[in-house]
Amino acid sequence: MSNSNPMQKIMIDKVVVNICVGPGEKLEKAVKVLEELTGQKPCKRRAKKTIREFGIRRGEEIACITTLRGDKAKEFLQRALAAKGNTIKRESFDKHGNVSFGIKEHLDIPGTKYDPNLGIFGMDVTIVFKKPGYRVAVRRRRRSKVGSAQRVKVEEAIEYLKSNFGVEIVEG
Repeated sequence: MSNSNPMQKIMIDKVVVNICVGPGEKLEKAVKVLEELTGQKPCKRRAKKTIREFGIRRGEEIACITTLRGDKAKEFLQRALAAKGNTIKRESFDKHGNVSFGIKEHLDIPGTKYDPNLGIFGMDVTIVFKKPGYRVAVRRRRRSKVGSAQRVKVEEAIEYLKSNFGVEIVEG
């Protein structure tokens, strides 16, 4: 794909970081960890349904999430990818070019110190890509569908991650 057309250049729309731990004190510790890692105040998420085996009731706060955009997103993404050894599985990409991966321990992220009061948490990281002109799908006035040429394809997202972050894509 030729990048001479400025409307075909891919960019990171947002990076979403999610920690799901269940209710109680553990959630408060996860909020502190996420705030330390991202520099933003996380938002708590509620359970959609009751799951007795896990001791979760509908409407109970069980997870925390934060959305990063711009330079903060790129800076966090560099550290998160370093925690994964700069490798992502090809099956982590969805059909729209977005990618999600998990980090088993937040201590794997460079520059993070262990705090015995907080513990160790795993997290999910999702990267959402877009091209210029995608705004027509989300604007309030005269909303419209995004054309197929403006949708991000898996190959374009892979190429972006390889060239800008030095990520290696592995099969399986």
